[in-house]
Amino acid sequence: MAIALKKSYRFALRSSFYICLVATLVLCVILFLIDQLHWRLPSIFLPFCFVASFLIIQSRVERFIYRRVKKIYDDVSLLESSSFSSKPVTTDMKTLTEEIGKFAQDKKVEIDTLKIREEYRKDFLGNVSHELKTPLFTVQGYILTLLDGAMKDPKVNEKYLKRASKGVERLIYIVKDLDLITKLEAGDLRLQKEEFDVIEMIQNVFDLLEMKAAKKEISLTFDMKYTAPIHVLADAEKIQQVLTNLLVNSIKYGHTNGTTEVSVENLIKNKVIVRVTDNGEGIPEQHIPRLFERFYRVDQSGSRKEGGSGLGLSIVKHIIEAHGEKIYVESEVEVGSEFSFTLEKTPNSVS
Repeated sequence: MAIALKKSYRFALRSSFYICLVATLVLCVILFLIDQLHWRLPSIFLPFCFVASFLIIQSRVERFIYRRVKKIYDDVSLLESSSFSSKPVTTDMKTLTEEIGKFAQDKKVEIDTLKIREEYRKDFLGNVSHELKTPLFTVQGYILTLLDGAMKDPKVNEKYLKRASKGVERLIYIVKDLDLITKLEAGDLRLQKEEFDVIEMIQNVFDLLEMKAAKKEISLTFDMKYTAPIHVLADAEKIQQVLTNLLVNSIKYGHTNGTTEVSVENLIKNKVIVRVTDNGEGIPEQHIPRLFERFYRVDQSGSRKEGGSGLGLSIVKHIIEAHGEKIYVESEVEVGSEFSFTLEKTPNSVS
């Protein structure tokens, strides 16, 4: 460890001054008493005493402080070997106090971050366990029933095998979504960007989800009639997945006879913003910051009225961020929600 002593001499100077003053007075008194007082002797003794006192005091105090300060540095370095231990040891108390204060603040931030991550880890493990155990137990139950004798009944075994197959499909769906998120986070998934008409894509998603929306009597519509195409540059397959996930969510949590409206607006010169707005249940404010976490549920009861992998919004966020774009959410309970995201507009788009 490098040693650089930032010396403060005030203590040593003051102490030396007081010692010399007292010693010189004592010397003068002694010389006066023995009748040998002469002005030259005190004038020689005074500077000699001052210098000697200063050097001794400074050396001793500095050594005393340095040993203890170095012990503090060594103890702290056990916790922070990357930065704190590489700094020179200083015996200046103000500098030391500032360094220790900064170190303590940094550690507090790290501890708070670790606590948040630990809470997230616990929630994530609980949620992924909940999502996986339901289809697993379903498949296990049907298979055990078949092995216990139901396999001999042709009608029963076919029905149970079909139900077990649906459970396996749900597991595969969850695993595929997890794999997609992992690739997006790791940057292993390469986007195939191309120019396409986002209005046409939205209409295609409307057509795909028409029957699902009709079951809840929810109408899928544009905010206005778009007479001209709006071309964007993005991975068409992934953006279709984003739109599908957002619209499926709006249908799931929408009210009967409700409406889901999609609009595409110019944001800045080379950007458009796509808004998906519904008049459904809405989302309580405290849940919005965690809405895009894997398996996070607004309904904390553990019940699952609606299907899905629980990864839809997390996938949406990762796909949009992989494009270098932003996603936003606004919601009010019993009023509705609006999810919006930006896309890069191509020069061929009509303004």
